[in-house]
Amino acid sequence: MEMNDYTAEFQHGDCLEILRDFPAGKFDLIFTSPPYADSRLKTYGGIKPDEYVGWFLKRAEEFHRVLSDMGSFVLNIKEKVVNGERHTYVLELILALRQQGWLWTEEYIWHKKNCHPGKWPNRFRDAWERCLHFTKRKDFKMFQEEVMVPMGNWHKNRLRRLGENDVIRLDSKVGSGFGKNIANWLGRDKAYPSNVIHLATECGNKNHSASFPLALPEWFIKLFTREGDWVLDPFVGSGTTCEAAARLARHSVGIDIVREYVDLARSHASQYSGMRLLDKTATYGKTKRKRANGIH
Repeated sequence: MEMNDYTAEFQHGDCLEILRDFPAGKFDLIFTSPPYADSRLKTYGGIKPDEYVGWFLKRAEEFHRVLSDMGSFVLNIKEKVVNGERHTYVLELILALRQQGWLWTEEYIWHKKNCHPGKWPNRFRDAWERCLHFTKRKDFKMFQEEVMVPMGNWHKNRLRRLGENDVIRLDSKVGSGFGKNIANWLGRDKAYPSNVIHLATECGNKNHSASFPLALPEWFIKLFTREGDWVLDPFVGSGTTCEAAARLARHSVGIDIVREYVDLARSHASQYSGMRLLDKTATYGKTKRKRANGIH
């Protein structure tokens, strides 16, 4: 795909309102990290943990509508500690999304490789976050070969001489029902990854307090979309998702309720020459005024 064949569109406002102007089934992937409970009080309002599920479900209903039938919704989210224990709002949200019609297909773990040590009186520092994968149906688009990883040098020596147990399926001796056939690795230089993604946190200054690394949305965009597909981030923040989409020749839409972040996201995406940047903030403002006057 040519560089000028795709677009990045940015809109300022609440995704609950803005997404109503988008047609059903437009997006192939929704990848986002919403404001966590009680976080970003001055920018996102600091939604209380006990109110989080209700707040999110209204927006998730629109996500479900604008996602294609074979698309994926990946939600990067983490619990918080309230009164000395983990709050259950993330677990409650998973159950509520299932009731809404989503399939909780998988849970990926983002392991933060550069997380520094630390502790509290009753726990240690978090070094991981959830990336919850939801779909609308069981047969969704997934391109596993796009995220295969190098096998490394271990297999050269291991596969040089195969024993009699290496050329058959050898069942686990602990009775788990799992087995392996080492000979299946012959001639391969790449392997499928696990559902644990090992990435460092964002170290660059992106002028946003909760930026995730570019490689995180890139990994999921490669896994669930093809060139020319549409990617949505309804809480776009510094624009990392749209930037990753641009690098991979996907169309994208980024929405944020903070005007400063919309401008920031546009500036990050603008580094890709020939890319068409759209900003429909004015259009959204007109639409919002019409709704207020009862005009649709």
